[in-house]
Parts: sequence; structure tokens; C-alpha cells
Amino acid sequence: MSSGGSGIAHGFPHLGTVRAALTALFRRLSYDTVSAFPTSVLPVDVAFDDTEDLHLGAQRVARAMVRQLHLPDARIVITFREMEHAATVELTAGPEYFVELNDRFRRHRKDIGAALAHEVTHVWLHRLDLSFPGTRDNEILTDTAAAYLGAGWLLLDAYREHGPFSQKLGYLTPEEFGYVLAKRAAFFAEDPAPWFTSPQAYDAYTAGRDRARRDEHRPPLAGAGWTARLRYTRDRRAATQSPQRTVPPAAPGDGEGPGYAFEPAPGPGAPPRVSFPCPVCCARIRVPVRGRLRARCGLCRTVLDCDT
Repeated sequence: MSSGGSGIAHGFPHLGTVRAALTALFRRLSYDTVSAFPTSVLPVDVAFDDTEDLHLGAQRVARAMVRQLHLPDARIVITFREMEHAATVELTAGPEYFVELNDRFRRHRKDIGAALAHEVTHVWLHRLDLSFPGTRDNEILTDTAAAYLGAGWLLLDAYREHGPFSQKLGYLTPEEFGYVLAKRAAFFAEDPAPWFTSPQAYDAYTAGRDRARRDEHRPPLAGAGWTARLRYTRDRRAATQSPQRTVPPAAPGDGEGPGYAFEPAPGPGAPPRVSFPCPVCCARIRVPVRGRLRARCGLCRTVLDCDT
């Protein structure tokens, strides 16, 4: 796991990969399994002060992460050493996994839980055989899974900016962590805001929450804003007049874009179709263009009011 410094990136540069990670979680686990993570790891379970033995306390926090991620037969062995990164884990067949933490965590024990949240999630994904190609995307998957399954709010809380003493753990930007946590909060009705001890973390969470809420107000969802609806109507008309074209294309990469895409009618007499990302799991939903209707996401089972 990397550790940021004074050059901490902000915004949503990895949003496309984050959304793909959310879809991958639901697809690999199923709705029922994702729903089995309704409660995040609690602050009391990862509290760590200077009076507790360093190694015993780190093992206690690691066990809390193992319980949170439903890995009862995994044992985490922790050592400390001087290293470039914040932490690293040796992924083996298990059940014993070796995690190395940067020596600076001897002095900054409050953030041990954040570092272990990321590394134990690596173990969880390894045992699930879920990964993305490339180190960058795989680390983003790990951060996203940690945050969505209730352990990764600690990674955002470890974010602090105080000039030369700035710190950020993980690969997501602070606002992207906020985005994933807001998605989790909406799905599980669990607000992490009271747990943040870092003012900057709270600000990043609210910024991510604002972006997540925008996903719920994009056409063809019935709650879309007036300006977006005008654009959607124009694009729908263009697609109807040129049925062989897809208008507009799906949002590329990490770009925001309109998100929806029109497709030709599947047969004579049938209406064209529009596909769009589910605001919960980001999987694409395809429905006929025929006015007001209700669509159900087959992946996360969310029922959506649409105006196609």
C-alpha cells in the first residue's frame, strides 16, 4: 500500500475504475453476500493508544479486520520495518499471512487500523480470486472493496493535510474514498460521518457524497434535472431518426459523460433501447424507450423509476 505526501491528488481521476470495482464486487459475490456486510468495523474495535503493547495491539486490530471481512480461518502475522511503502502483505495459500508495516506506525498507532484494512482486504480478494489486471487497477479494486465492505472508512480517516506532515493512505483520492463510502451509506443506511476524526476526511466524504448523489439524478432516471432531461430528449430524438447509430456513446474511461447510450430496436415494430449505469452497483441496465417505467437491476436488485 502506498502512502501519500504533500503532493496528494484530489478529485475523481479513477472514477471509471472505482465504478468497475463496485460492479465486480456485486457480480463476484452476489447481492446476498454483499448484503451480509451491513455494519462497518467500529472505532472502538480499532482504537490503539500508547499504553497498549505494540505487537499485541496490532494483532488485535488485525483480528478485527479479519472478522469484518468474514475470514475466520485467516491468521495475520505482523512485523514492522523501515520501508518505502506504508505496508505490504505476502499473499500465500494461507491460512497464515505475513503483513509488514512501516516503522513509522510505531509512532503513529492510530493509523495501524487503516493500513491493516487495506492489507487484509488484499488477503480477502486473493482468496476470492478477484483481481484487476495491472497494479494500479488492482490497488484501486482493493481500496474500493475495503471501503464498501465496511473496513475502509479508516483509510479516509487517515487522510490529513498539514503542510509537510500531510498523509494519505491507499490509492484512491480522498474524494473517491468519500464516493465509495457514500455508495455504501446509501445501500446499508449506515452513515460513517460521525466516526471521522480528521476534518479533511469529513470534507472529502461530503465531496464524494455529492458526486455519488449525482449518479441518482442522471437520465433516464426519473429524478434527473431539467438540463440533463433536455439533453436526453435531444439525444433520444437523434437516435430515433438514425436508428443504426448509438447516440451518444457510453461515457468513456474515467470521464463523466451522459452515461446512457441508445441502441437500435431489437426487431421490427419494437422500440429502441437505452442502456445506463445503475446508480447503486454501476452495472449497465438496458430498457426499452417507451416513457415512464420501473427497471430492476439484476445485479443489486435495486428498483429504479425511469422516464425513457
